[in-house]
Amino acid sequence: MAYRLIADLTMVTHFAFLAFVVVGGFLAWRWPWIVWPHVVAVVWGFSTVLAGFDCPLTHLEDWARVRAGQARLPATGFIDHYLAGVIYPQEFTQAIQALVFLAVVVSWVGIAHRRRRRQGGRRLASTSGPPSAQ
Repeated sequence: MAYRLIADLTMVTHFAFLAFVVVGGFLAWRWPWIVWPHVVAVVWGFSTVLAGFDCPLTHLEDWARVRAGQARLPATGFIDHYLAGVIYPQEFTQAIQALVFLAVVVSWVGIAHRRRRRQGGRRLASTSGPPSAQ
């Protein structure tokens, strides 16, 4: 029972991580400190998908599943088991990856734009001191 719970919590954590990779940059528009955890999540997320690095969450879920008497995730991993062919058709995998990449890029461009606009407003305020008495 405890191992099944660990496996299920790991699966939920994995979904939350993937959601954060997609929308974390947009959250940073509101809470700028989120940008750094998002950068780490994006680097890690894309490295597991594109470079084939092993994901520790997948290993943890497999470990718990085996101890709970369940089958391991397929060798292709979490995304192929829970998303590809379930949430979207398998043949759209590359398109979905491109959309995720696009969402990350758009969110980061938005972060840079908001930061530049905020800094420009500060510079303008600091250079326009009090009106002079002439």
